[in-house]
Amino acid sequence: MLKSFHTAGVIEAGCDEAGRGCLAGPVFAAAVVLPPDFHNELLNDSKQLSENRRYELREVIEREAVAWAVAECSAEEIDKWNILRCSITAMQRALDQLILRPEHIIVDGNRWIPYKHDGHVVPADTVVKGDATFMSIAAASILAKTYRDDRMKVLAQEFPQYGWDKNMGYPSKAHRQAIRQYGPSPYHRMTFRLLPEEQLTLSFND
Repeated sequence: MLKSFHTAGVIEAGCDEAGRGCLAGPVFAAAVVLPPDFHNELLNDSKQLSENRRYELREVIEREAVAWAVAECSAEEIDKWNILRCSITAMQRALDQLILRPEHIIVDGNRWIPYKHDGHVVPADTVVKGDATFMSIAAASILAKTYRDDRMKVLAQEFPQYGWDKNMGYPSKAHRQAIRQYGPSPYHRMTFRLLPEEQLTLSFND
């Protein structure tokens, strides 16, 4: 069973991202503050849930959370800054949008950049596999994943050849075959190794 909090007696926000390993599209992140007495037996790491269950839980989280927000970093920003920095930046953008200021932050993973509010660094802890440990991080993983999936389905209408409505921008065999055939789109991350066996020379901007 997931834990309700990391640090007792404070307003604690859980943060997670989605889309870090994708070849295309933005990286999304969410920040969630849950009530101290929140409990849901179905809540888990988004990767362990079916698509339908994720969307069901999103409704619960948005309805019952004390505060929640979703933010992103674009493919262009990822190419400019790198994916690690953008994953953290997206989480901090989500924190910026919370209607309630957290007094403590827990983050999925093992890397973090100090987050400041009103000139003060907000205490934070990183937690490896945090989305399978704490409810607020699991909730953030669900929001980040579902909102990113929604975006990729919209982008798939603009570039249907890549199958983003199914692979969500991850490096599936069909996705890479489409890159070989059509070249990269404006939404591909050009600093990523889109094709393992060759350098790309063709793009839609050529």
